[in-house]
Amino acid sequence: MTTSGPSDRPERGTERQNWVERRRDKIRAEIDRNRRGEYTVPTWVLALTLALIVGGWLALIFLA
Repeated sequence: MTTSGPSDRPERGTERQNWVERRRDKIRAEIDRNRRGEYTVPTWVLALTLALIVGGWLALIFLA
C-alpha cells in the first residue's frame, strides 16, 4: 500500500535549486579570488605544458 502524504525528503526542485545556488556561489568566489590576483594555473595545465615541451625536444632530437 502506498501513501500519498508528504514525504521526509525535500522535493526535487528544491534540491536542484540548492545545487545551482551553491555552484553560483563557488563561481562568484573564484572570480573574486582571480580579481584579487590569487589566480593559480591548474596542475593539469602545467603537466600538459611540460609534456609538450619534453615531447617537442625529443621529436627534434630523434627526427632531425
